[in-house]
Amino acid sequence: MLQQERSVVEVIDAQYGGILASTASVLVPCRVYSLTDGRVVTGGTTVDVRLSRSGDAWRVTTMHPAVPGPAAKTISAVARQVLASKQILLPPASIADVRSGQVHDSVLTAMLELAKTYRIGVSVIRSGHPLNVFGTDRPSDHPRGRAFDTWQINGHAVVSPTTSRSLISTYMKASGRVGSYNVGGPVMLSGAAYFSDQTHHDHVHAGFRS
Repeated sequence: MLQQERSVVEVIDAQYGGILASTASVLVPCRVYSLTDGRVVTGGTTVDVRLSRSGDAWRVTTMHPAVPGPAAKTISAVARQVLASKQILLPPASIADVRSGQVHDSVLTAMLELAKTYRIGVSVIRSGHPLNVFGTDRPSDHPRGRAFDTWQINGHAVVSPTTSRSLISTYMKASGRVGSYNVGGPVMLSGAAYFSDQTHHDHVHAGFRS
């Protein structure tokens, strides 16, 4: 007799992948717990949810689940360290990204350096992110494995109004020091490497050239 599979979805975070006047991308990393034949199986993904606006109402138009790709036969030492770190909290799609071997070591090394000082909650690395910078034809660094987004620092959500702006600023500056050429967040800092806009009011983006 077939047993019914039951699942529960845990939303880890929801952040903008981009927002314009009438269109938006919301990235939703989540875990999925399924009960099959009396056994709990844990999985998950990140979904790029696209929305359009009509008047004051937004509606979902499409959803694009992450496609991390298969795990590589071998991964770098820094990739193994990131996966083992208790200071770096990765959602399922980002774990799969690292295991796929498609994340540049510059990104992974930066995470490890930041994790010496901060406990970082990562929302998106490679898969599940729009291919282009939202609303443009410029390729995003994320799908090329050259960026990661942080939604939580030391247990504090970046988007929360109670999270210290000083903590976020310090983390953004630290991201620049570990090699990011393109650091975005809710705080506008001086320097060519830093930017702030509506899309990045809820997370810190760190992009790398290679």
